[in-house]
Amino acid sequence: MEIFNVWAIVGFLLASYSVIANDSIQTLGTFIASNKESIDWKWLWLFGATIFTLVVVYCWVTTGGDIAYGRLTRVTYIEPQWYHALAPAVLLFLTRYGIPVSTTFLVFSVFASQVVLEKIVVKSIVGYGVAAVSAYLIWLLISSFVDEKENKVHAQNIKYWRAAQWLTSGYLWVIWLQHDVANIAVYLPRQLSIYYLLAVLAIGILFLAFIFFIGGGRIQKIVLNKTGSRYLRSTSLINVIYGLILYSFKELNDLPMSTTWVFVGLLSGRELAMSTTRKDYRFKYIFPIVAKDFGKLLLGLGISILAVFGVLFLQGNGY
Repeated sequence: MEIFNVWAIVGFLLASYSVIANDSIQTLGTFIASNKESIDWKWLWLFGATIFTLVVVYCWVTTGGDIAYGRLTRVTYIEPQWYHALAPAVLLFLTRYGIPVSTTFLVFSVFASQVVLEKIVVKSIVGYGVAAVSAYLIWLLISSFVDEKENKVHAQNIKYWRAAQWLTSGYLWVIWLQHDVANIAVYLPRQLSIYYLLAVLAIGILFLAFIFFIGGGRIQKIVLNKTGSRYLRSTSLINVIYGLILYSFKELNDLPMSTTWVFVGLLSGRELAMSTTRKDYRFKYIFPIVAKDFGKLLLGLGISILAVFGVLFLQGNGY
């Protein structure tokens, strides 16, 4: 069995927790928020862990050892050094303070070439724009006749909307994993043995259990401060639209992209649409929230750019 160096192991563990604690809230956040009061966290975790296992194993079996769904074909494997492990360590620090930094930018900034990284950034920015515009137009229509506070789901229909929310959450979780498992796999050889597959599954399932147990952590506030994020109808619609956008970009090409940028763009467009159609939801209250989220995204991008220069400096000086 191949033995990794210590920095590959450290980087893999830090990246695994960072991706699950920071990025997975994009998909699991609304799921946790709308179910935590009525369903025990263990059942929610079992749902998420089962899908995680199936998605990873399916890719591993059908590709002969890959788990990244082709997202790493343009990123040559580099044996990790100590500075490669710094990227997810920084992510852990930022996650601690609830900052939705792009894991993709920060992790790939220390592995990908400058050309590939530029393409990843461009694809992610386009994703933000597409998500924001799509959400704005869709919710202009939806919010004009559906108000979750006033027009609540009838008691006899709750079970149907809950089923819809679980189905759409599962769909979104599958598509998201096909994007973001690459952020973990970048620390690993492109073809994994059965032993390392089991290690990936064990670590991922363990970290998922912790995230479900604590209800999402501090980064969950990004979801909770958005209108209707706990409602079954709203979360189902968010899941469907977000999943379709991610699927479209997945099929576009094999480049990784920041799902965080797409997610924040989606929520921002939705909030702006509601401020347009609802008299009790003024733009002056929404703009600071949208601007704050976008500012955090730019902060993460800036840190990623600094990481690129840092790695180039260290490599140029023989570290």
